[in-house]
Amino acid sequence: MFKLYYYLINNYKNTYRLPNEADNQPKIAKENLLLQHKTIMDLINTYFPDLSETQKAQFKELEVLYKDWNLKINVVSRKDIDEIYIRHVLHSLGIAKVMQFLPGSTVMDVGTGGGFPGVPLAILFPETQFHLVDSIGKKIKVVEEVVAGLGLTNVKVTNARAESIDEQYDFIVSRAVAQMETFVRWVRHSVKKKSVHPLKNGILYLKGGDLTEELAAFPKATIYPLTEIFKEDFFETKTVVHLPLKYKG
Repeated sequence: MFKLYYYLINNYKNTYRLPNEADNQPKIAKENLLLQHKTIMDLINTYFPDLSETQKAQFKELEVLYKDWNLKINVVSRKDIDEIYIRHVLHSLGIAKVMQFLPGSTVMDVGTGGGFPGVPLAILFPETQFHLVDSIGKKIKVVEEVVAGLGLTNVKVTNARAESIDEQYDFIVSRAVAQMETFVRWVRHSVKKKSVHPLKNGILYLKGGDLTEELAAFPKATIYPLTEIFKEDFFETKTVVHLPLKYKG
């Protein structure tokens, strides 16, 4: 009789048990992600208030795609992946605060890595053509998948070194892949002759720290501190450097 009673009690508990905290984990995780996305989109909307609904959806989806692919191929550090919107997306968009690319213009992102700054800029400027270049094949694989997942039709991706690219662009963008002297040597042949933007054709380079020595040989370079644009602590030493380049046809 005792065994039967014990069986009935446990069977009842297993069948009709109240949901515990573990049962709610997927729901909680989903709610937290939605809250996080709302907070992040509020942040992006603060600095870029004119986004279309398509652009907002793409920026939201961007994190999902990168977190998924980063588990397969590590292109963003595990520390940075949790702060991807500030350390990568918003940082990349700092270039947009210096230069609003015109429809029909062309931009090459050299050493794009996981797609920064090219992918966020391509979302923000859907009528500008972006060419994302990197010499590391596994990184380019991730970029291709992210571009496809976001439905970006204004992005071309190439696995190559910058020196081998024989096309010309209005601007070359990048995130500190090399010292300026080296970078100029890589891309000086890739700039179009005719400038159509407020700033002359050339390099828009995301850099950090004291650039006095590095830029001593480039008196035409202009430094735009991102701390004057973004309030987050991450941008305290971050800058965009514009360096006009002469056409080398």
